[in-house]
Amino acid sequence: MATKIISGDFGVENLFEIRTYLQRGGYEAVKKALPRMKPAEILEEVKKANLRGRGGAGFPAGVKWGFVPQNVPRPKYLCVNADEGEPGTFKDRYIMSHHPHLLIEGIILASYAVGIHTAFIYIRGEYEAVARRLEGAVQEAQREGYLGKNILGTGFDLEVIVHRGAGAYICGEETALLESLEGKRGHPRLKPPFPASIGLFGCPTVINNVETLSNVPFIVLHGAESFLKQGLPKDGGTRIFSVSGMVKKPGIYELPLGTKLVTLIYEFAGGMMDGKKLKAVIPGGMSAPILRADEIDLPLDFDSLVEAGSMLGSAAVIVIDEETSMLEVLKTMARFYFHESCGQCTPCRVGTSWIYKIVTRMVAGEGRKEDLDTIIDLASNIMGKTLCPMGDAAAMPILSLCRKFREELAKNLAP
Repeated sequence: MATKIISGDFGVENLFEIRTYLQRGGYEAVKKALPRMKPAEILEEVKKANLRGRGGAGFPAGVKWGFVPQNVPRPKYLCVNADEGEPGTFKDRYIMSHHPHLLIEGIILASYAVGIHTAFIYIRGEYEAVARRLEGAVQEAQREGYLGKNILGTGFDLEVIVHRGAGAYICGEETALLESLEGKRGHPRLKPPFPASIGLFGCPTVINNVETLSNVPFIVLHGAESFLKQGLPKDGGTRIFSVSGMVKKPGIYELPLGTKLVTLIYEFAGGMMDGKKLKAVIPGGMSAPILRADEIDLPLDFDSLVEAGSMLGSAAVIVIDEETSMLEVLKTMARFYFHESCGQCTPCRVGTSWIYKIVTRMVAGEGRKEDLDTIIDLASNIMGKTLCPMGDAAAMPILSLCRKFREELAKNLAP
């Protein structure tokens, strides 16, 4: 049985308090690293662990850290992406509310490895209670000497600031997050330059997801080999899956990368509710292309899902049963992306608006036979034509749903 790297202590009473965290072995990785390890050693260990980003893109964390230039006069920053705006995703909320000190320990280690002295946790605006818990954990860590000046007498300084967003989906995109942190409207930036060289306030910046950083203490304490053994050679460790929809046991499940999707649904999540049949699964949050019921016998890892025409994304598994109307699912997607488009790029702004209008007409029973082709054409013209990947995130699930469930959708169209 694989080790539960992050969620193993979930359920321990008062785990969010520093005294409980210390009793459970908390901050041991910091005590090991800061006095005895060089920053470059931590960086190399994270690279060896093949820790890929848990926010959606799956880019190797150690490689990203290595892009940050060291010999520059400007300060360097760490930004924790805790926006978690992807529909169906709720695993970061659990980490921050149940295990905030694990995240803080990961922040300390990442900052030490890259030479960062100021870190921001950018948390979505709706997570009010979670933000308060994070702020309390930061204050506790400061009182105990794990944050602030001269941490544990090592001469390393680090300030952690919890910054609340305003509830915009687009701010989950890393450069829009930076714009928002700087007090501007959350619009994505043109890349290059990339944040590693010119990021927050024009300075070198590392941006990592909550779950990504929460894996770092295990890697530093137990080594890259132990982390790799939990997952796959190119995709180390475990992954926390947010499972929702028509299953008997929705919730979060920490499993080794490479666990099959069918196993997650029928063994861990208890199978379909009320004996209903499975119709479809969205495997990585609503922006991931949909899979039919006959396509779920595949491993849950980045590369396998890409080969299957979908993506692991935020690992939010949304289970759809046979009685659910795919037209209603399509309407939910279209409404969300129309509402959350930042409006900066014309293809996304105009395309999502027209798609939502057409789908709304279809739901009202006023659809025409050419509507599906029009939606596919509009979505295709969003793909690859926006500054950020959020345009593709809006287009891909709509394209896959229209193509895979065309026959069902066409029943609602006038001949």
